[in-house]
Amino acid sequence: MSILIEISENLQKGKAKIVKELVQKAVDEGIPAETILNEGLLSGMNVIGEKFKNNEVYVPEVLVAARAMNMGAQILKPLLAAEGVQSTGKVCIGTVQGDLHDIGKNLVKMMMEGKGLEVIDLGTDVAPETYVQTAIEQNCQVICCSALLTTTMGVMADVVKAAEAAGVRDKVKIMIGGAPVTQDYCDKIGADVYTSDAASAADAAVRLCNN
Repeated sequence: MSILIEISENLQKGKAKIVKELVQKAVDEGIPAETILNEGLLSGMNVIGEKFKNNEVYVPEVLVAARAMNMGAQILKPLLAAEGVQSTGKVCIGTVQGDLHDIGKNLVKMMMEGKGLEVIDLGTDVAPETYVQTAIEQNCQVICCSALLTTTMGVMADVVKAAEAAGVRDKVKIMIGGAPVTQDYCDKIGADVYTSDAASAADAAVRLCNN
């Protein structure tokens, strides 16, 4: 069995220590870091993402798989930089001001990293200006806003306005999500994309970055 398949399968089972050892072994065997990332780590994470979408696995399985991916990715990061490999895009994510829920946000972040995106995590209780400043300074293509409370949803409209005020609305896409959020609300505030789950959010972010 190819070592890349072994990496993918152990990642899906969340065996972080084995994944780390196998990634190191693959590096020692001279397999390019980009190949290990794409055909080992990311292919395993893609399977988890699809299963999560279809309710075949749940949040705990996703979290352990993501931890395994991150351990493998730590070994590859310096090598990928040396190979000059670009991420598929850059995103900043956070839970909006007044909202301290982060499980959904963290899940979306992991799914996005699983698609090869570079994700800047702003944490929770993030002010509209912080999203926009970060997007400008870090050159992010997408701003992702999460909210779990109906009372904090309104901040998403402020993020759109802040991007307009900063003159970057045409450069940066704004994605929104969270339990109370709907497509209607997305249309109403002028955000670009609403997704109902973490795996769809990651797919959408990749599409936005590649446009």
